Amino acid sequence: MPALADERKPGDYPLTPDSLVQANIKHGRLEGPFEFHSKLVPNTVRRYWIYVPADYDASRPPNLLVFQDGQRATNPDGSLRVQNVLDNLIAKGDIPATLGVFVTPGNVSEHYPANLGMSNPDNRAPEYDAVNDTYARMLIEELLPEVAKSYSFASDPKRRAIGGTSSGAIASFTVGWTHPEAFGNVISAIGSYTSIGYHPATATTPAVYGGDTYPGLIRKSKIRPLRIFMQDGSNDLDNEHGNWFLANQQMVKSIEWANANADQWKLGPARYDLKYVWGDGGHSDAQGGQLLPDALRWIWRDQRP
Repeated sequence: MPALADERKPGDYPLTPDSLVQANIKHGRLEGPFEFHSKLVPNTVRRYWIYVPADYDASRPPNLLVFQDGQRATNPDGSLRVQNVLDNLIAKGDIPATLGVFVTPGNVSEHYPANLGMSNPDNRAPEYDAVNDTYARMLIEELLPEVAKSYSFASDPKRRAIGGTSSGAIASFTVGWTHPEAFGNVISAIGSYTSIGYHPATATTPAVYGGDTYPGLIRKSKIRPLRIFMQDGSNDLDNEHGNWFLANQQMVKSIEWANANADQWKLGPARYDLKYVWGDGGHSDAQGGQLLPDALRWIWRDQRP
């Protein structure tokens, strides 16, 4: 029997109206791109954009959302369209007024290459897939103070979220993991909790571990006061670095185990606040983009205006 023309295919996750431009609401503005040179990540340049919500009031600092791979996060024809999501959810009163900061990875050059488009800058993996706090410190100590010269935003970690997809997702988790005093909410889609950042030991250097170590770290470390939204698809990547869907399930199981055994293993007093959604997509932003409005509603569900 022939398949119907409108039969859903695996990985088919169309955007909802919450991610599309709506005519009859107030719109914020997207400023940038701006170039930024980091001292903590030397010899790199990155771009960033700032979303300023409609009715921005410096005397009432808005919430903050930082999103990785800013060139794709703000692509008006892409799967994320985060600026549209913020416009629509703020207008409906589903989330508080929120300032958005969308950041590309660094590129090892004096100026950001004009021909990169949606492609990845060359320092993405060293920044995003490293299990250390260098990238987090770059955001917290360098980039956000630069943004703060022009716009105010919340300092309370419960009013700050950081998110991304793929290696941008593990980068976001690492920021929350290493600096929960700065970011209390993490959005992770198709997260690369795999061995991309792993480098074996040599005769002169120790091993450098990758994101595949996170499940063990979560089970054996003090619980961070984090609210975490995770998504992945059953057809995600399986390659020399690992199996993405299995890795994301391991993350969820470790978080749930830590919560359930926190008293016995003295991992408290905090608990993780976790929500996860599995689908059938591959290594694509499609489902994460479709879910982003609901993820933000869930993240800030107790802060509705």
